[in-house]
Amino acid sequence: MPDRLEALKNLVALNPNQVFARYGLAMAYAGRGEFEQALQEYDVVLSLDPDYAVAYFQAGQALEKLGRLEEARQMYGRGIQVTTRLGQGHARDQLQDALDLLG
Repeated sequence: MPDRLEALKNLVALNPNQVFARYGLAMAYAGRGEFEQALQEYDVVLSLDPDYAVAYFQAGQALEKLGRLEEARQMYGRGIQVTTRLGQGHARDQLQDALDLLG
């Protein structure tokens, strides 16, 4: 039986435009500390669905872990714009809190 990462890779291979599978794959990479791979998947998620708000937060977190703080700030800022436009107050607040912690 394949591990979670392999299972998600298989799902993505079957349907490369399935946003939820891509997001799951990104999260699996991040969970393994493979933040560059995770960022590649978050980028695909956001190219397929620019309103997938949680991907902005998770991508920002990955960027922080890689020490790419200015890019993390920009990612959180993009997410704040999206969540504000969509009226997603809680998600917006989480993104703003993450941005504020970076200073």
